[in-house]
Amino acid sequence: MVPYLVIFDCDGTLVDSQHRISASMSQAYRDCGLTPPEAARTRTVIGMSLELAIARLSPDLDTDKVHQVAASYKEAFLSFRQQDLHAEPMFEGARQALDWLRGRDDVLLGVATGKSRRGLDSVLARENLHGHFTTLQTADDAPSKPHPGMVQNALSETGGSISRCVVIGDTSFDMEMAVNAGVKALGVSWGYHPPEHLRKCGAFEVLESYGALPEVLAPLLAGES
Repeated sequence: MVPYLVIFDCDGTLVDSQHRISASMSQAYRDCGLTPPEAARTRTVIGMSLELAIARLSPDLDTDKVHQVAASYKEAFLSFRQQDLHAEPMFEGARQALDWLRGRDDVLLGVATGKSRRGLDSVLARENLHGHFTTLQTADDAPSKPHPGMVQNALSETGGSISRCVVIGDTSFDMEMAVNAGVKALGVSWGYHPPEHLRKCGAFEVLESYGALPEVLAPLLAGES
């Protein structure tokens, strides 16, 4: 049987990166002479590719200004990371869940994130997770969520099957990406979009904790649904 491909979002699903992202966005706006968005607004676009997120936050900005803010964001984010400011801790139970899945012969793991490859590599190196994932899909590899490109790339890279694939994420963008790719969508309640939004956008279930993951995935891995 084809292994089941379990694709995780990163920000808001595996790691709590909201504080560093919000701080970086605020710094970028200030550096560009703009009024920063409130942190609550920034959280609503976490998961999208950077320039698309900025354009959604500030639809009045022209393309050149969006590029300028994006460049300033990258500089701020790198600076905060180098100074170890605004930590990005893993969510409780995330590592145990990844270890459990990695130990199964019938599962392959992937990541699909709005982060750059450099940003994702930094998180994986810090948490010693590089060996867990067979496929890594980032904003450098495909159009922004909710476009299905990241999932499609992951399936192609792993030889996976649409019928044996699930995306696990915390935002409506993750759920819509999964639906657009024709795979299952599983939400988590501890991220940046409300559970009711995840269900509305296609989640067949919303996890309350990583401890519930084995029970929810069991029927999928067994080919029962």
